Amino acid sequence: MKANDKPLFKVVLIEDDPMVQEVNKLFIEQVQGFQVVGIAGNGNDGLQLIRELSPNLVFLDVFMPSLDGIETLQRLRTMALPVEVVAVTAAKDAETIRTMLRNGAFDYIIKPFKMERVKQTLERYRLQHEAWTEAPSVTQDELDRLLRNGSAAAEAGKAAVLKTQDAHSSGQDDLPKGLNAATLKQVLHVMRQHDAGLSAEEAADGVGIARVTARRYLDYLEKTGRVKLEINYGGVGRPVNRYVLKP
Repeated sequence: MKANDKPLFKVVLIEDDPMVQEVNKLFIEQVQGFQVVGIAGNGNDGLQLIRELSPNLVFLDVFMPSLDGIETLQRLRTMALPVEVVAVTAAKDAETIRTMLRNGAFDYIIKPFKMERVKQTLERYRLQHEAWTEAPSVTQDELDRLLRNGSAAAEAGKAAVLKTQDAHSSGQDDLPKGLNAATLKQVLHVMRQHDAGLSAEEAADGVGIARVTARRYLDYLEKTGRVKLEINYGGVGRPVNRYVLKP
């Protein structure tokens, strides 16, 4: 890396399918500053690699021989190593998701997935890492924002477990270019907590994304009939668009 490049983050893959290993490696290394430094086909070998290579991140499958992803994560946490774990798995049952999140998974990506979803995770990790590294101390507001951004994926995983309205939250299979189902679920999850509706800025703050990005998702939900748009003319200044989730 050049001196002016972003810091290099080391990633270990623990995945038993060679084809998925290659896809994961390709996706990860397309994001500047991230490099796969080791690949293991099961949990036991993966834990050994983690000890030897001291990675920043681990991409961990759940269904594996010898030692599955759940037990691998549990053993890793007893080692008290400064490493974050991203579950990348076909397991989408509620109990597995909850178990991985309870054991400290930084994110949970369900197979099959797209490059953009992996990029979101890595950029979120970079943002959190830089914030913790650069700030010797933080205010409560800064901490709240940092934790909210860092846990956005976990919130999406919890939202996926909720049965109510998740199936109805589609057209997720036919989303416009630039939108993705994972972020859409996060937006819906935040909106369900605010019966009075949200502005684009409030939605962006709740999910941990840019305001212009939040507006694109809210406009999509309005066009597809999931939310209604209300214009608030109260107070001084420009009117504020508020998006209210329909029952």
